Amino acid sequence: MDLIAFQHVDKRFGAHRVLVDANIAIRQGETLTVIGGSGTGKSVFLKLLLGILRPERGRILFRGKNVPEMSERELIEMRRHIGMLFQGSALFDSLTVAENVAYPLRVHFDYSEAEREHIVQTRLEMVGLAGIEKMMPADLSGGMRKRVGLARAIATEPDVILYDEPTTGLDPANTKRIARLIQELQQKLRATSIIVTHDMDFAFSVTDRVAMLHQKRFAFVGTKDEAMHSDNPVVQDFIHGELESAST
Repeated sequence: MDLIAFQHVDKRFGAHRVLVDANIAIRQGETLTVIGGSGTGKSVFLKLLLGILRPERGRILFRGKNVPEMSERELIEMRRHIGMLFQGSALFDSLTVAENVAYPLRVHFDYSEAEREHIVQTRLEMVGLAGIEKMMPADLSGGMRKRVGLARAIATEPDVILYDEPTTGLDPANTKRIARLIQELQQKLRATSIIVTHDMDFAFSVTDRVAMLHQKRFAFVGTKDEAMHSDNPVVQDFIHGELESAST
């Protein structure tokens, strides 16, 4: 069953066209990794899905409803069901870890203080960071900041989790830890996960399918095995180029 679909989507900024006739369907419960070179529209794809940007043409369906036609109230309701791990974690430096994780709970839900504290504690335990509720983001390592960001992304038990370059700036040990966490969360939450990344080793360790943006559209969508053995030279050049650069 398709949870999300982009149908003939065009997006431009002035005269610069970013997406042209982009089409993809994302299934309930799968992990999809979106790859492609810099400037190919990966971040724009996420912003269109969230309704932050609107396309010039086409439909973006979330549970059958067209996101560009949603009212602000409908967009807020949709976003309650979507968690996002930002590239730089995007923690609020003036808030404690607990306050950061609790932030989407305060915005979207009417929980009591005790309920929020319980959810925060549970989510931090899920990402292996129990007991750091009172720490400040400045006191955390890069890997810990990513995991706090992940705890915040899953605080609301979302149906969809978006990961924007989740391993950027991490060492190999923390990259493996994030990969393992994503797999564990997928099993526990049964969420649909969409990952934007250049890290092909990481992508192939967690994903069900791969989608490649190239020349303003999805030039390839298939399983990771199909991606590895694709006869599309653009797919092969990108995948093996990224794997080679990661190994040097």
